[in-house]
Amino acid sequence: MLRTYIEPVGQIGIQEKLGILADAAKYDASCASSGTAKRNSRDGVGLGSTEGMGICHAYAPDGRCISLLKILLTNSCIFDCHYCINRKSSNVRRARFTAKEVVDLTISFYKRNYIEGLFLSSGIIRSSNYTMEQMVEVARSLREDHQFRGYIHLKTIPDADPELVHQAGLHADRVSINVELPTVGGLKRLAPEKSAVRIEDAMADAKAAIADGKDAKAKYKSAPTFAPAGQSTQMIVGADAATDGDIVTRASTLYDRFGLRRVYYSAFSPIPDASAVLPLSRPPLMREHRLYQSDWLMRFYDYRPDEVVAAADDATGMLPLDIDPKLAWALKFRDRFPVDINRAPREDLLRVPGLGVKAVDAIVRARRWRRLRLDDVARLTVSIAKVRPFLVAEDWRPVALTDRADLRPIVAPKVKQLELFGA
Repeated sequence: MLRTYIEPVGQIGIQEKLGILADAAKYDASCASSGTAKRNSRDGVGLGSTEGMGICHAYAPDGRCISLLKILLTNSCIFDCHYCINRKSSNVRRARFTAKEVVDLTISFYKRNYIEGLFLSSGIIRSSNYTMEQMVEVARSLREDHQFRGYIHLKTIPDADPELVHQAGLHADRVSINVELPTVGGLKRLAPEKSAVRIEDAMADAKAAIADGKDAKAKYKSAPTFAPAGQSTQMIVGADAATDGDIVTRASTLYDRFGLRRVYYSAFSPIPDASAVLPLSRPPLMREHRLYQSDWLMRFYDYRPDEVVAAADDATGMLPLDIDPKLAWALKFRDRFPVDINRAPREDLLRVPGLGVKAVDAIVRARRWRRLRLDDVARLTVSIAKVRPFLVAEDWRPVALTDRADLRPIVAPKVKQLELFGA
């Protein structure tokens, strides 16, 4: 029988609690701060900022580093999800912050210029409502008692009373609810105490509240906003039998149904005293990276979900690990290439491997004034060798290069690829 160690509140110091609960929070990837409203204390009112720089924990779309204090309220939990290191039956050291301790830590860290905001999640203690009340109290106290104007992200609990979740959204910049696993079957098997229906109902409520808040703000300037940075979610990759095709399809559905700002992917990591139903080893980290790239294709490159899924292996449903999904799609559908950079519409240029959104926009602007040559494209991309077989320029035509049987080793990166899609 596994022993559950519960540390009585008040019997360990703040520093020890911080060590335990900051480490426990590392498994939650959904802590980016993009999309929030710009606020700061330069006008002499309040504390904090959503715009500054410090210790990097998250990146805004324009490249700004947003430092976040990322912790759990507690790593104790009444649930026993197989994949979670903090599950009820796990033999880990437990700790718990009070709401006041989290508030004091956030203010103290901000004043030392360590952070610009707070990401707060929690295990479930006593009940979902009790836990959600404590998290809401943290956000309320920061906003109202301390006039904290920095970024706050709250991980909400789908089983909690909707009014508590609504209060969380009124104080937080972003709220998130984890769908946990890509398939309903996987959730039933590995987290039987959680309900896919309740999770999706809570996400739908958040979507409606965000829309209502925007409508009210348009009519009344003083109207409160609900989660101005939107909502996000996270899936665990590799804990169940879901393929990359399953995950991409599920992510697309979540974006469409709930207006999510981001879907985050977290590669399953074997945990101490693991359940026998879990895999013995973690999936390759590159798999997580490829899923983020596929997500990028749908969000910024106008790929349909079925097109991204088409880049996966027909037999296994998995995206290739040695090349990015954009290149995999291009190699699979060579009849779409080469693309004439001087004539092709923007949506076709976005399909060229190695050309990013900025490079494509630069090409579209420049070709209004002159015919572009291969050297012009080379200045906009990391690897012209990767781009060359898929385009036609003023001084370049592939001459059957696109049809070569050995094209893949020619355009595939010679080292492990960590960039997304070039410049």
